[in-house]
Order: sequence, then structure tokens, then C-alpha cells
Amino acid sequence: MIPPGLHASLGDEPADLVCENCRLFNPFTCEWEHTSFAVKDGIVVGVGEYSGRSVIDARNARVVPGFIDAHVHIESSLLTPSEYGRMVLSRGTTTVIADPHEIVNVAGVAGIDYMLDERQRTPLDIFYMLPSCVPATPLDIGGAQLSAQDLQPLLGREGILGLGELMNVPGVLGGAAEVWEKLDLCDLVDGHAPLLDGKSLNAYIYAGMSSDHESTSAAEAMEKLRRGMAILIREGSTEKNLADLAPIVSPYTVSRCCFATDDRHADMLAADGHIDDCIRKAIAEGVEPELALRMATLSPAEHYRLRDRGAIAPGKIADFCVLCDGNGIRVARTFKRGVEVRPSSPRRRPCLHREFVCAPLSIADLAIEGSGKARIIGLVEHQILTREVVMDVAARLLPDTVNDILKVVVCDRYRQRGCGVGLVHGFRLREGALAGSVSHDAHNIVAVGVDDESILRAIREVIAHQGALVAVSGGSATVLPLECAGLMSPLPFEDVLERLSALENHTKRMGCIDQPFMYLSFLALTVIPHLRITARGLFDVSAFEDVPLFLGTKE
Repeated sequence: MIPPGLHASLGDEPADLVCENCRLFNPFTCEWEHTSFAVKDGIVVGVGEYSGRSVIDARNARVVPGFIDAHVHIESSLLTPSEYGRMVLSRGTTTVIADPHEIVNVAGVAGIDYMLDERQRTPLDIFYMLPSCVPATPLDIGGAQLSAQDLQPLLGREGILGLGELMNVPGVLGGAAEVWEKLDLCDLVDGHAPLLDGKSLNAYIYAGMSSDHESTSAAEAMEKLRRGMAILIREGSTEKNLADLAPIVSPYTVSRCCFATDDRHADMLAADGHIDDCIRKAIAEGVEPELALRMATLSPAEHYRLRDRGAIAPGKIADFCVLCDGNGIRVARTFKRGVEVRPSSPRRRPCLHREFVCAPLSIADLAIEGSGKARIIGLVEHQILTREVVMDVAARLLPDTVNDILKVVVCDRYRQRGCGVGLVHGFRLREGALAGSVSHDAHNIVAVGVDDESILRAIREVIAHQGALVAVSGGSATVLPLECAGLMSPLPFEDVLERLSALENHTKRMGCIDQPFMYLSFLALTVIPHLRITARGLFDVSAFEDVPLFLGTKE
């Protein structure tokens, strides 16, 4: 069939839109062209001189393709997908590759249905990778379990690209049948391989994993690059890997390097930006601007086989940004399919509700008995990796605010199975407690505090709101309700930002570190080294087993 824009491409009839007098970035050659381009029916039909029914004079401004986030969990923004789109479109992002395994761990296939429905409510193009690990490990069952048979009917649905990050590395390398059944579903599979190297890395890639976003050093990333993986350089609220990985980017590797935000709260999106922020930071770390722009556009489009975008060229979707004057990367205007994205009115979004079914907790449930050398979860600044800290601890002297050793609790929200209690170092709390229902990946309730009563109070607030982020101290409580599966707020992003600001102010008064809720949310993630806490107790990721709090005792 003859494409409808052929005559406009030939110049025989006017285009719908012509953007003229622009400095156009070409990611194929990483050069700038002073030219014009034409759009018909939302598709670029040509670059050069054209006539159009509507004309934009760019006045020599720089024009770049719309930005693409190669890996994100939209739920981690605390916003519904439609509100997320309203935020990031203004920053020049026009496409995201999302893994909805957060909401799917809570709600199963209904979570995928909800996220697919939400993608229809925003001009942002959201593509999903099917969650491969629900639960993240066989030990960490949340609200759902998805087998290959559950996933297979979803493959043909609009918006599904492939299989999401396969976190069960032991299952891959050990030949677990249920894992390999999922690998057989798709030929595009995201990886998740923190600190994996040598023959184990070879075998993991041999199994079909094509990308990784968990590298934390240039050496780690280069080994994965050399073995054929695409490297998704991550810069989230707490997972700040860009500075360490920037040295791997060169004209030889740029086609295999992309940006990913993974987990970025709405307040960081508002304050710093989205992929535009990644570009600026990469340039500040010495990456050539043109290479950084390619990483944000054509590289992810090619990796995810989205051949209709990533460049402003004939046949590509007309997603583009006009940059502000000067040499920096600031987006002045965003166009989606040739139509400028205008500020839209905030609206409350529909919710997917999941009831919290928690066993009532008492002071006795939080008790730690004994003394001696204890395994303590050590936060690592700007990373989701943790370290194992071993210190002499006497239970009767806890909390130890001088050495910053506090109780951390994970409460089962699904089956009334009580809670696990451990110790954590790094939050710097002087009073009160924090709790949240965002707790990767099973999303039980996680809490940290300086006294048992405050911890219980914070957990009760989360349950009362059927999902929330909570800070309590003295007689006050600050709450951001997350009634959408306990993960997202249905409120407009402006309201969410206001409540996040109130939480930040409260936690600062408590003496807490920056972004405490993001650090808190990862403490139960049993697929990231080294030490974690679950509703069962402590978990050693390297040994892949539950371990006792005190060394020399049996679990």
C-alpha cells in the first residue's frame, strides 16, 4: 500500500507541519545540520526545504529527537502512568520502556491490565517488558505468582515488547525449568546481573539476556559490553551510577549505551528532570554532547527494535524537542507526533486497590534477644547495594543512635505471617520512625525507627491508609497515601510533590539522610547484594539463604 505521506515526501503536496531554520541533531552521524524538516500525519516525511500548512520558525534553535528512557519502573515515581507522562513529557521524554513488576508483584495480571489501560491516557509512549520474576525469588512471594503460562497470553497485546529484567540469576544458571520456560517466550530479554562476571556472566548472556542496568563500576560495565550486552546507565533517586560509568562511553560503544532512570521519585523528576538530567550529567562527566544525545535517542530505539523512532528522519515518528538558547540541554518545547505538548489540567486518576491483610503487631514481635557479633545491613550512599557490617551488639542497648544502629522491620501485608526484624546502619535517625508500603519487590511494609512504639505507630498508619509513606515523631505524623496498590498515588503530581516535600521536611527534622524512603524501599530486595531484610528475617544474597542476626547461631 502506498504510504499516505509519499506525495508530501516528494514535495508534490504540502506537509501538515514544517519546522524550518533549525539546527537539527542527527544521531546517525552525531552531527548538527542547519536545515528544515516536514511532518505529515505525525510522521517525518522529509528533511530539507518543504512547504507546509503550518510552519514553525525555530530561529536557529537546536532541535533533537524525543528522549527515550531505556528502563524504568513507573510505580517508583509514586505517580500513575498518566500523571508520570504529564511530568516527563515537559522534560522532552516521549518514550519509556517500563517494567511493571512492582504492581504485578502486588496484583498479578490485574496489575498489567491496569498499566496497559493507563498507557492509553497519556500522549507519552509507554512500552512494557513483561515481568519475568514474580516473585523476585521463590522465597519472596508477595501478592502474586506468574508462570510462563500466565505470561504467554499477554505477548500479543499492544505495548508489550519482550521479557523484563530476569533477576533470578541462580535460576538461570542452575537451569530451573520455570525460568527457562519464560526465556523461551521472547527473544528480547532484559538482564539484571549485579556484580556478575567471568563464566557466570558468559552463561547468563548465553541464556539470552541482552542488557544490564545494574553495573556500578566501569570495569563491570566494560566486561558486559565486551560480551555483547547493552549497558543501560542508571541514574535514579538513590541508584547513581552515571558518574562511575561515563568513562565507558565512546564513539565505539555509544550504540550499545543508553540512559535509564529505573527508580526516580516524583520530587527528583520535578527538581532535576528526567533523561534531560542524565544528558546534562553525562556531559558534565566528560561525555561528548553528541554522544550523550545519541544515548538518549537512537541507541535505546535500536536496542528495543523501535525502528519508528530515535531520530528525526523520513519515516520516523515526529517526536522532537526544541532546546533552549545556549549550549546546555534544557527543553523549551516538546512535540509528540508533530503536535506540541501543552500543559494539561491535573486530574485524579482511577486506582487499582489491594487490601492490606496484616497480623496485629506488638512490642513483643519486635524484640531482639541476645548479644554478640551481629550482622547489620549497611546502607551504601547513592547505591542500592548494601554491605554487611559486623559489630558487637547488646540487644538491651538498642537502639544505638551513637553508632547509628536501628531496628528495621518488614511486615507481611498479604498473609498475616507477622514480621522479620533486623538491624540497619546509615539512616541517622535521632527520633521517631519511617514506614512505607513501597518495598521492592514483594512490597510488604518496611519500617525503621529509634523505638518500638514509633515503629508500630508508623506501620499502623500505613495499614490505615491501605498503603502510604509515613514519618512519625513526637506527636506528629506526615503521610503520603498510596492507595493505588500501595505503590502509587492517584493524585495529580502537583499534590504528590507537595506531600513529598512535607515528608522531606519532617525526615530532616528527625535527622535523617536524604531520600530515606527510596533507601528504605530497597532493604527487602533479595536480588541485590549483599544483606537484606524480609518478613522472615535477614537474607544473605551472596549465599542466597536466610541467615541469623547473630553470628554463630542457627537460623
